Amino acid sequence: MADINVSIVEDNEPVRNALARSIDRAEGFKCLSQFANAEAALETLPKERPNVVLMDINLPGINGVECVRRLKQTAPEIQVIMLTVYEDTENIFNALVAGATGYLLKRTPRMELLAAIKDVFRGGSPMTTHIARKVVQSLQQRPAATPQQPGEALSTREQEVLDCLAKGFLYKEIAEKLGISYETVHTYIRRIYEKLQVRTRTEAVAKFLRQ
Repeated sequence: MADINVSIVEDNEPVRNALARSIDRAEGFKCLSQFANAEAALETLPKERPNVVLMDINLPGINGVECVRRLKQTAPEIQVIMLTVYEDTENIFNALVAGATGYLLKRTPRMELLAAIKDVFRGGSPMTTHIARKVVQSLQQRPAATPQQPGEALSTREQEVLDCLAKGFLYKEIAEKLGISYETVHTYIRRIYEKLQVRTRTEAVAKFLRQ
């Protein structure tokens, strides 16, 4: 299996270097590039196309939330994990709505960081239930979107998995609730994304709630 290519956007040089070392020392991971600001990242990332980007929220100039929004417009397949010192609910929420896949606290232990990157690469979305529910509540309050052409119908089990996602369940919790393995949950979610023609948990939940 090819390495998971990771890029880092972080203005604090010691933090940035520590993250890069953690990634490069791990088998199956490669730190592709590092950026001290959003402007440099936005110029280069769409060309490099890393698998996952670790994005600081509080960047000088263009902040992390706006950087995610612009990056997803030019390279929607790149998955972004927000990095933050505190569980800043509003900023994290805004970043997820802008297109980020999840978030991590900067003090996250190395093995948890690597596990989260791998989770995102495989279709996961590392975030607390509190944040997930806040995203869902916002989507529920939005006006209905214009109906789209129907795609391939979801199976009963896929509907159950998507319902759990909409309720803010973590992948592990979905596996326990439905009595299936963690790997099977990933398989179902990959199929759901393909059928709904979405790339993120947020987009999938949005389509589910607008049915």
